[in-house]
Amino acid sequence: MSVAGQLLILQLVVFTVVAIVAGALIVVDERRDADEATRRTVTDIAVTAALFPEVAEGLVSPDPKSALQPRAEQIREATGVDFVVIVDPEGIRVTHPVPEQIGLPYTGHTDEARSGTPFTETYTGSLGPSIRTIAPVYDDGTLVGFVSVGVTRERIAENFVRSLPGILGLVAAGLGVTAAGGYLISRRLRRQTLGLNPDQLRRMYEHHDAVLHSIGEGLLVFGTADGSPRVDIVNDEARRLLGLEPVGAVEFDGLPATVRELAVADEARDEVHLTRDRVLVVNSDAVLWNRRRIGTVVTLRDHTELRGVLGELDSVRGFAESLRAQAHESANRLHTIITMVELGRTDEAVAFATQELAVSQHLIDRLTSAVHEPALSALLLGKIDEAAERGVELTVTDDTELGPVPIPARDIVTLVGNLIDNAIDASHASDDPWVEVTVRQENSSMIVEVADSGRGMSPEVLARAMQRGYSTKSEQRGLGLALVVQVVARHGGTLRTEPSLGSMIVAEIPVGGTS
Repeated sequence: MSVAGQLLILQLVVFTVVAIVAGALIVVDERRDADEATRRTVTDIAVTAALFPEVAEGLVSPDPKSALQPRAEQIREATGVDFVVIVDPEGIRVTHPVPEQIGLPYTGHTDEARSGTPFTETYTGSLGPSIRTIAPVYDDGTLVGFVSVGVTRERIAENFVRSLPGILGLVAAGLGVTAAGGYLISRRLRRQTLGLNPDQLRRMYEHHDAVLHSIGEGLLVFGTADGSPRVDIVNDEARRLLGLEPVGAVEFDGLPATVRELAVADEARDEVHLTRDRVLVVNSDAVLWNRRRIGTVVTLRDHTELRGVLGELDSVRGFAESLRAQAHESANRLHTIITMVELGRTDEAVAFATQELAVSQHLIDRLTSAVHEPALSALLLGKIDEAAERGVELTVTDDTELGPVPIPARDIVTLVGNLIDNAIDASHASDDPWVEVTVRQENSSMIVEVADSGRGMSPEVLARAMQRGYSTKSEQRGLGLALVVQVVARHGGTLRTEPSLGSMIVAEIPVGGTS
């Protein structure tokens, strides 16, 4: 049976027991109230009748029965009690609803009434069990008799039975209302639990928990609380990727801004999100129930290592392209020189060969002497050839100079190489594409400036790119810039656009030394 069905049965049982107990208590209370009301009524009637002058006069008259019987019956019928009995000082009945009982001894107690105090008791007399009050009658201060007024238990029970339908109706109404409330609660619970029984819910939770902590992707589930998003689920991988505490609740405001934006976004597909140490590929989907949005599911995939490997592969591919271009160009020059020698023009052949060698050697000598890191020198030389092959003039400025810095060569290559690649791509937006690169040390910082002939990137776009990556090419996700941002952030640097040149990006990383 479903949880809702079990709850409904349990509620009905509890409500029925409560209703029965409450009804019984009401009956007991009503019976007690009826007895108390009867006591007050017979006391008031007995005390009032005892004060009537004609009662005292009748008791001292020669024929008390004839004088008082009609009056007693008149009082009984007017008040609705079962009996009004007047008794002489010796305890002999003077009046009685049953005439045969007149002249017989009174069957109740009169001792307390003889002391002048009305006395109420439950006693079984000639008419059966009754609640009765006996009050003394005085004539000029002398006790001349008693007035006893009572209502039988049978009459009290009849009156009580007449009130039972109302009590039972009230109990039934309460039971009906609680049953209806239980049904509504059960129906709501059935919707919330999808009609599952406890075993199914337990197994679902166990499977859900096992899957949640075993999947390799980061998973976040957002719900809503009073119209505001809240974090419902964060698995172990998501905590690791986002640098969250391994245990404990996760506050919505404690998540990165780009992840918070996804909690209210309709959909996201393979977006690049950057943290301080990671490149994350993010997907987001809205969760709908009966065409109403109830939350958002966000998945995170770690592409940090993959992008690092791809960056290195791009660098190697660039070197290979550069070598191929140089080999192709060297073959052309060599054929030219051989042909000139065969034509007997040896002096021109020597001049042509030494001129090309001098230009290339001058650039190599300048970079190797100015730049301490060999990998950076090789990268710059390779990018010059690659840019030339792609029709872009790439210039390494004369003030390029970089001594020993505490930054891994891999990070330097990633930083400079990706900035140059982006600049080469962007420079094709102009008719005369060019790129200018400067790498230098200044004020204890390593500064990399890359300018190009493209449209440039505004500070707002760069700020967005530092969170999500950016590319001027719609088919790409800006992963090169994402890797640049990570290198800069990892070493505590800054990345900005130069206000004077909209097409220049400047990366500045503290290196702890003085140039």
